[in-house]
Amino acid sequence: MSKIELTVEEIKQYDREFNLHSWSKQKGLNPIAVSKSEGIYFWDYEGKKYFDMSSQLVNMNIGHGNKKVIEAIKEQAEKLAFIAPSFAVESRSKLARKIINIAPDNMQKVFFTNGGADANENAIKIARMFTGRNKIFSRYRSYHGSSFGAGNLTGEPRRYPLEPGIPGFVKFFDPYIYRAGINFKSEEEASKYYVNMLREQILYEGPFNVAAIVLETVTGSNGVIIPPKGYLKGIREICNEFGIMMICDEVMTGWGRTGKWFAVENWDVKPDIITFAKGVTCGYVPIGGVIVSKEIAEFFDDRVLLCGLTYSGHPLACAAGCATIDVYEEEGLIENAQKMGGILGELLEGLKAKHTSVGDVRYIGLFSSIELVKDKESRETLVPYGKDPEGIMGKIIGLLKERGFSTYSHENIIIVAPPLIINKEELIEAMDIMDEVLDIVDKTML
Repeated sequence: MSKIELTVEEIKQYDREFNLHSWSKQKGLNPIAVSKSEGIYFWDYEGKKYFDMSSQLVNMNIGHGNKKVIEAIKEQAEKLAFIAPSFAVESRSKLARKIINIAPDNMQKVFFTNGGADANENAIKIARMFTGRNKIFSRYRSYHGSSFGAGNLTGEPRRYPLEPGIPGFVKFFDPYIYRAGINFKSEEEASKYYVNMLREQILYEGPFNVAAIVLETVTGSNGVIIPPKGYLKGIREICNEFGIMMICDEVMTGWGRTGKWFAVENWDVKPDIITFAKGVTCGYVPIGGVIVSKEIAEFFDDRVLLCGLTYSGHPLACAAGCATIDVYEEEGLIENAQKMGGILGELLEGLKAKHTSVGDVRYIGLFSSIELVKDKESRETLVPYGKDPEGIMGKIIGLLKERGFSTYSHENIIIVAPPLIINKEELIEAMDIMDEVLDIVDKTML
């Protein structure tokens, strides 16, 4: 039977007629029809090449078309495409062992999920079972997924359709120093302020009620907000004081994105639970997971773990994960993220100094953001929070894509997070496009 091929027009037509696109009004959408991808690039059907400067959704860490991972998937599919989670299978056993070997040394076991949202769902279930408590703290400027439990963890407006939500979910504020309105003398002073505020809030909620504090190690799409010195250690101390589980969401920041296997390593902090997804397979096959400490793992030796998913530890995904970790190690991608991150930081600082529209830049490894403002002195945002009636940010992203720079924005922030395989020449060439577009923003949009 011959292979059915669609024309570009048919691809776009069927997309409009039969697909619902996430986070979008459906009318008027005109997504790029992608024909192929390789390395840090993808191409449309007209042959136009795009720099993938957000690694799609900050997940294509090893880039597109990696042959080692593709071959691992093929080999596993021919040997054993699926078996239920209750069986032991080679690829699942190998991946779990690889993950524990590179995770912080207090970690012991992995529960596999389908992605990041259900990793966070199961992490809060585990924390509640382990502690016998019900309240879960998470931050306002956060995104942990859009399923019901993960959506209640989420603090930003994408949680609104889930409200009224699940009882026991409590929000606190991120250490967003750029917009704090307080002139802190140092990062340590800022950390002390935010940690003390959180501790007081926990006292009012009743520490004996609080099962977990959940936080993105580095706040992701809501601004790439990097924790100030001492902040994560302060959170760890609060958790130790009150017997609260510290859960770090490393769905975006894990797997080398910040120049370490897991972002917590940048601050020498050991959480009780780490959630992951994205970069473990870089989207070649979906998978996520929950890494738990030795203490939690031992707790469930004699108690039933009330967590389960049909595709937990899917053999194809685990085979892809094993091969992906090998790619990180063999190609030195963690080290490259550190090296290229230094270059990216210099380029971003140059943009901040040059452009009147750039209020702040934040970066760690190859995870960064550009915050756009109307006025640098007042720090007034380019678009009001939660509102962009003129579609200004969409226009800016469109200008970038027209020139072959693909990324996304959130509020008044542009994400820059290229694949970890990027080299210096590619990085400079891509950021020259950003420079050109910011010139237009300076001249026409302020």
